[in-house]
This record gives sequence, structure tokens and C-alpha cells, in this order.
Amino acid sequence: MQQTDKSRQNKSPQPHHLTDDGKFPNNPHLPLLFYKNAITLPEQDPASAFEQRFAQNGWRGSWRNGIFSYHHYHSTAHEVLGIYRGTARVRLGGDDGIEQTLHAGDVVVIPAGVAHKNLESSSDFGVVGAYPGGQRPDMNYGKPGERPEADRNIETVPLPEKDPVSGENGPLIELWNG
Repeated sequence: MQQTDKSRQNKSPQPHHLTDDGKFPNNPHLPLLFYKNAITLPEQDPASAFEQRFAQNGWRGSWRNGIFSYHHYHSTAHEVLGIYRGTARVRLGGDDGIEQTLHAGDVVVIPAGVAHKNLESSSDFGVVGAYPGGQRPDMNYGKPGERPEADRNIETVPLPEKDPVSGENGPLIELWNG
């Protein structure tokens, strides 16, 4: 398995606290985490480096694809995205949220409730997604009627046992456990 460079492993993610905008709950307690250049990717099958790392750290149910081009969020699961090829410009937190450009090697940990949308991506863009400890995502779109059930779901989603990149002593554990 491809190992994380020591310089990358110790690099802290950028936390972003995204608040309820009336349409998207985002997450009142947990920040979105952006890990720039989280891992070094092999030339052959770069997606497998994320799949293996995420599984090793208890983030399972991985998939390979892209990011939907419409706002959506999960109220029943946290999600990690590892960019294995290309680039994408994404909106996180709804229309009033933040914009982030993602590159191969980057990781984004999206807490339950945080809206995300692909604004544009390169033709070769590829992402691996996964969820901690058997969590299964639902799909919500910021439509009337999703809340307050979505809000109740978000409050009860368990915290992950490990950081998807760095494991049990990774920065997510400290940042999310406060």
C-alpha cells in the first residue's frame, strides 16, 4: 500500500464551519475538513490508494465516480472524498457556502448535513468516496419537508473512530471531539 509522506501526514487540515442557511442544515457542531495533498498517489490505479487508506481507517462502502452537479447532503452519514485524478471546483455549504478547488491527492471530510455540489471539473476528474463504520448515506436536496427529520438524523450520526487519512490519532479526532 502507498504510504503517506511524513510531511503530509503531520499537516493539519483546514477546518471550515458552515452554518445553517435555512435551506441546508450544514452541521452545527462539526467543521468540514480539507486536507491539501493528503497522500501521494501511485501512477497505476491511484484510486486504490484512497480505497485502501480509507478502509484501513474504518471508512468503508467506498465507491469511484464524481461529485453530483447539484446541491445535496446526507443526514445519516459523514462522507470522505479523495480526489484521485483531475480537478474540480466545488461549492460546499449551499449557495452561501465556500468554493474550493480540489486536486488529485486532496481529501475532503464532509460532516453529515453539509451540502456539496460540483460546479465544474476536468474531463478526467475522479473521486473515491467512503463512510465511517458502516454508515449509509441518504440523499437530501434542501427541499421543503426534509427538515426537521434531517436535523434529528444529523444530531444522532456517530462520530468516526478514526481520521480517514491518519487513523486514530489523526486531526479529525481532535477537531471533531472538541
